[in-house]
Amino acid sequence: MLFTKPHPSSLAAASTALPKPGPTANRVATPLASSTSRRRGGPLRVSAASVAAAAAAQPTPASPAAAALSRVDVLSEALPFIQRFKGKTVVVKYGGAAMKSPELQASVIRDLVLLSCVGLRPVLVHGGGPEINSWLARVGVEPQFRNGLRVTDAVTMEVVEMVLVGKVNKQLVSLISLAGATAVGLCGKDARLLTARPSRDAASLGFVGEVTRVDPAVLHPIIASGHIPVIATVAADEAGQAYNINADTAAGEIATAVGAEKLLLLTDVSGILADRNDPGSLVREVDVAGVRQMVSDGKVGGGMIPKVECCVRAIAQGVHTASIIDGRVPHSLLLEILTDEGTGTMITG
Repeated sequence: MLFTKPHPSSLAAASTALPKPGPTANRVATPLASSTSRRRGGPLRVSAASVAAAAAAQPTPASPAAAALSRVDVLSEALPFIQRFKGKTVVVKYGGAAMKSPELQASVIRDLVLLSCVGLRPVLVHGGGPEINSWLARVGVEPQFRNGLRVTDAVTMEVVEMVLVGKVNKQLVSLISLAGATAVGLCGKDARLLTARPSRDAASLGFVGEVTRVDPAVLHPIIASGHIPVIATVAADEAGQAYNINADTAAGEIATAVGAEKLLLLTDVSGILADRNDPGSLVREVDVAGVRQMVSDGKVGGGMIPKVECCVRAIAQGVHTASIIDGRVPHSLLLEILTDEGTGTMITG
């Protein structure tokens, strides 16, 4: 079962001053596979799109007091969602365009720290594709991809580990600390957090690995202490050989291992499209059976396939919901967790 929505291009406006929605600002969903309407988050959630429309329709506040009241309204609307997710673990996969732009990077980090401050327990799992590509160019290696996965020979593996673990990971830890929270940088090798094996397509992909085991013991005290784990997706096999693990896949396995309430994948696209050639055909919610049918029908392809597969696997192993969201939208994490509309596609059991 799936439902579509228009792409929320105006959500950025709602990220800074979200007024309380009016009684006529309800979302409209168009069922594609069933006439039964189903809301993304139940009666607690409000519509980000309708909030943005209301913000555009209202005049500029006449005084600082009016602006302050508008901000207080936002906090009041967020309270039920904060209560719902307080104490719950949410795993966020971070990568793509949101890592390229300093403004979007700052937005993601602030969102993450805010969620931590109000009682959620975020875990950040990151890739670093743009940065890896930049460093590969410096050593004269042309990046190659097959079915959305990076082809990783010995030289590429060395660059991947250097960039993800030594540069990107520590940069994210530093940014989180500057934003007021405490982060702990890790990779899959640390405390045997992730154990890998060669992928089934090792002949063509090289040192691309699959996760065979997750040992979350090192994460539990970090999360319980209110710190944010920041995990680079490099892991080793039983013999110590390093492997490049797809960050989406790693995030899904880690979400399962820590008993996460929600998995969120930040991407460079708006989400899953009912028609790959129509950006306006965003699927706002789909169940596991529905998304599997979309893959079978060829509606989901390329780099979206591993994202969908890891979401389906995580849900099958106990994660409540998984969302593929648009990391190009400022404050997309807050919009996904604290509003009804969200910014992408939510997959449910």
